[in-house]
Amino acid sequence: MAMKKEAQEKLKAEELRKAQAAADIPIIWILGGPGCGKGTQCAKIVEKYGFTHLSSGDLLRNEVASGSDKGRQLQAVMSSGGLVSNDEVLSLLNDAVNRAKGGSKGFLIDGYPREKTQGVAFEERIGPADLALYFDCSEDTMLKRILARAAAAAVKRSDDNEETIRARLQTFKQNTSAILELYADKTLTASSKINAERDVDDIFQEVVQAIDCVLKKKAKIAAHC
Repeated sequence: MAMKKEAQEKLKAEELRKAQAAADIPIIWILGGPGCGKGTQCAKIVEKYGFTHLSSGDLLRNEVASGSDKGRQLQAVMSSGGLVSNDEVLSLLNDAVNRAKGGSKGFLIDGYPREKTQGVAFEERIGPADLALYFDCSEDTMLKRILARAAAAAVKRSDDNEETIRARLQTFKQNTSAILELYADKTLTASSKINAERDVDDIFQEVVQAIDCVLKKKAKIAAHC
């Protein structure tokens, strides 16, 4: 009788683990500098896979636009030239993931993490990332695109000059390299550096290969749980 009960409990535990693994949807970090075209690729990923696209910048702007107490606090920080704390950004991302989790097939986390410590905090608080897609563009290409956007903008920014932009791009590249190095052989199941100076469809073919690889691995894990 005791052995039968143990067998039933073991079977139930295995079923629960299998259900949990099968329900575990992918989380993909989308990395890339301004003007690299990651927004275009995110739109194509959403169309093909039905993933939820979460931009840390959009979440901040939406919270401010909502007029909530938190939004007013964030507005005060940003208006004074301060940086929104990592804890606040993570809180917005966590809330967005939890709201969408029931009906989402996967998450694209766009614009986060910006440095390796943020990646560690994300995985501790929200969950492990399955893939990092880095859309790699040369500094000169990104500079041209940023300056073109700045020239077309209705409101000009004092820091939209070549020297300041190049400094920002160097900081971005250093931080992104540290993120990819930290996770290459650890939590991420795959890490991809994609040449983002090609035709949009050629880039997307490579994106699809990377995502399909992750989905196959997750399906295999679920089947063997």
